[in-house]
Amino acid sequence: MLDTLRIFTGTANRPLSDRICKYLCIEPSDAKVSRFNDGEIRVRINENVRGCDVFVVQPTQAPAENLLELLIVVDALRRASPRRVTAVIPYFGYARQDRKDRPRAPISAKLVANLVTVAGADRVLTMDLHSSQIQGFFDIPFDHLFAAPVLLGYFRDRAMKDTVVVGPDIGSAKMARAYAKRLGADLALVDKRRTDDGETAVMHLIGEVEGKNAIIFDDMISTGGTLARAAAALKENGARTIYAGCTHAILTEKSFENLRNSDIQELVVTDTIPQEHVPEGIGIRVLSIDELLGEAIRRIHEERSLSSLFI
Repeated sequence: MLDTLRIFTGTANRPLSDRICKYLCIEPSDAKVSRFNDGEIRVRINENVRGCDVFVVQPTQAPAENLLELLIVVDALRRASPRRVTAVIPYFGYARQDRKDRPRAPISAKLVANLVTVAGADRVLTMDLHSSQIQGFFDIPFDHLFAAPVLLGYFRDRAMKDTVVVGPDIGSAKMARAYAKRLGADLALVDKRRTDDGETAVMHLIGEVEGKNAIIFDDMISTGGTLARAAAALKENGARTIYAGCTHAILTEKSFENLRNSDIQELVVTDTIPQEHVPEGIGIRVLSIDELLGEAIRRIHEERSLSSLFI
């Protein structure tokens, strides 16, 4: 069945796509994504995909051209008569606006779901959605994986004792509890209050962290302010060492500044978003989710269950 499997990619995270192909022991499919002179995206599919099972690997982080590339590649493939087109979106962008929480606000996540569907995707595979209810915005099969096996495997290998898993806010309690259970660790939560669109203020800590090795888990990091404040609260309450694990690292200069000045000893992230320009002096370790996504692609292609990947 692998003879009909094709994996295409845009330019948002080509190294991850190449690693997935290497795991599956196949060559990346031939497509050229370029620009016209005025900057418009140009896509050319250079091989026959008629009757094939096609996967398009493309995260949709900023800039918006990454989302447009995904839509245009999917559209180009759909018009070439494949058996199925699956959009593999390691990082699902525009997920933070998933409801109308104030007047005249968009529901951007629903808009993106509509765009992906209308472009011609038959199925979507993604990882660690910012809000799980986004799955309900799609009327096509949707597979939602978690990076927990990759992150937990790293911290298990460190064999740390007296560990406490910390949720950076009350909304992360369910995720933090699941991580703590699988690590056999204690649980603590940081009570966070948001002061405006980009800033937060830590109020107090729920749980015991004194003398323990703390690991903060979150689905994404943007400015790094939440993690830095959570780390400060842990340090004030006597935590011995502080680590952080995050699936999606949307790192900017402000993120690097906050992390450099924080009490976090090491930040562990995945490569759902490429991390190519991390400055020196910041303890960031990047883990690949190529095997997890590759195995999911194999099982979808072979019409097998994905249940074991959620354990």
